Amino acid sequence: MRIEPLKLLPAGVDRAQSLVAPADEGKSFSQFLSDAVADVNELQQQSKQASIDLATGKIQDVSEVVVATEKATIALQLTMQVRNKVLDAYQEIMRMQV
Repeated sequence: MRIEPLKLLPAGVDRAQSLVAPADEGKSFSQFLSDAVADVNELQQQSKQASIDLATGKIQDVSEVVVATEKATIALQLTMQVRNKVLDAYQEIMRMQV
């Protein structure tokens, strides 16, 4: 059984469509990591733009801004937790006796 990597999906993308797409088997771990960081950055930028649009009156629905902000916050928290786990694993490997 093959385990698919987790991906951040942009709003409006159907989850079933993303599962049908071919897997990126040629990518290295560093490429997956940099793609994930780029996705988190994009969500942060969308959240910032939604806040600016709300402040200037371009967006009337506050829930759009709240959803964009929560997506960015959760993505950032997930990224930080993954980073912490990777650092813990690295430190554990470095403490091993050879």
